[in-house]
Amino acid sequence: MALEPIYHIKPEYTQLFINNEYVNSQSGKTFPTINPVTEEIICQVQEGGKQDIDLAVAAAKLSMKRKSAWRTLPAAARGKLMHNLSDLVERNINYVASLDCLDNGKPFKEVIGDIQFGLAVLRFYAGMTDKIEGRTMACNGTNKFSYTIYEPIGVVGAITPWNYPIMFALFKLSHALAAGCSVVLKPAEQTPLSAIYLGTLIKETGFPPGVVNIVPGYGPTAGAALSHHMDVNKITFTGSTEVGHLIQMASGQTNLKRVNLELGGKCPVIVCKSADLDKAAALAQEACFVNMGQACCALTRTFVHEDVYEDFVKKSRDLAIKAKSTCGDPFEEKTHYGPQIDKVQFDKILDYIQQGVKEGAKLECGGKSMFPKGYFIEPTVFSNVQDHMKIAQDEIFGPVQTIFKFSELDEAIDRANNTEYGLVSGVFTNDVNEAIHVSHALEAGQVWVNSYMAVDPLTPFGGYKKSGIGREFGTDGLLGFLEEKTVIYGNINM
Repeated sequence: MALEPIYHIKPEYTQLFINNEYVNSQSGKTFPTINPVTEEIICQVQEGGKQDIDLAVAAAKLSMKRKSAWRTLPAAARGKLMHNLSDLVERNINYVASLDCLDNGKPFKEVIGDIQFGLAVLRFYAGMTDKIEGRTMACNGTNKFSYTIYEPIGVVGAITPWNYPIMFALFKLSHALAAGCSVVLKPAEQTPLSAIYLGTLIKETGFPPGVVNIVPGYGPTAGAALSHHMDVNKITFTGSTEVGHLIQMASGQTNLKRVNLELGGKCPVIVCKSADLDKAAALAQEACFVNMGQACCALTRTFVHEDVYEDFVKKSRDLAIKAKSTCGDPFEEKTHYGPQIDKVQFDKILDYIQQGVKEGAKLECGGKSMFPKGYFIEPTVFSNVQDHMKIAQDEIFGPVQTIFKFSELDEAIDRANNTEYGLVSGVFTNDVNEAIHVSHALEAGQVWVNSYMAVDPLTPFGGYKKSGIGREFGTDGLLGFLEEKTVIYGNINM
């Protein structure tokens, strides 16, 4: 099938999806979702609130009841449902990608990549459903026998961000469904359309009612209700560290529900003097500007050895100026960068750029809005950035590359680690000893060597420090959605 955008796409579904049916919100309220390219309203979406979350959680809880269709479904059959869902998403990939292109402003070809990776994760976990294995163990004393089994943790509340709408929805569903859990999914209010559309594919696939519920709404209402709900056993959240604190607090104030948090980052990359400078400059900038800089794992702090610093800055400036010509309509093939998500983010980024200039960093290029309409910001490069500056410390979440100079490798490592975040990091070097030394010294959940966005369904992903709790992907990610039970038999006549 040809991968082609659907121009002038009209969203088919704008309601809540509860118990395998599309329904209006209990309050009857709606909220607008905005096209960041035109700043115009795409459509009105039903606004889920506490009452709707209660209904969705009740449906999910009922589907998890002992002897229910979902609980008694064989593991391999659960995996087959997941495989079938992935096939249906792939069948409708142009429509789903066009929804995110419209709702998020991300270039169509980039959304296709998001969906393909989301499907790789979904299919990986579909293959894991019948490979959840316990252990047998010896016990001290005689006539005893013990083993462990894994059981689904229960009802999962999944809260997804606006920067990768469909991809994160697929991520969250993959982990929970593979473990045999039921889900209440709350997509970000800025980009709800692709997640809402998943409901019709869930139903077509044949998932029992209540297994997947989708409730669009605002964080302080729907998100808070989900986080505080006494019948939710786990929250899996990707988003800001600020909201991560609130979710952790909600767990402590209620039923001590498990939490998985993938939060913010101020991710460093170290460019050693042995690095291939052309490759390092291109990949380091792409790792910073990826998704218009709206990525928690964007490599936004670039530390460059003093011997190659000026050359690296020049290459980065030239690349950013060239990148400006690839900003524009996300439905067009030539477009590589789209707009920021909304006016709030747009203004925040421009304010950070102004602060960077005021604090003495050198603005090499960019730094301005691009078009009369739309939330477009020029690819921006700062040099001579100092560690104390706001642009060096805060997560900007925009297309702003900050380049620092260092003289000694251990100095660069210490400065890179001097942050409250620790999601990902990177190093460019042609010296394997440098690569190993830096990789082991950096305080981050992942270290990318001579690469960027090297995320894989098989490898654990998550952060140190304020960048999160827990891991996604691989077997580690699945275990977070399971409870381990130990069964001990005593007084056995052998």
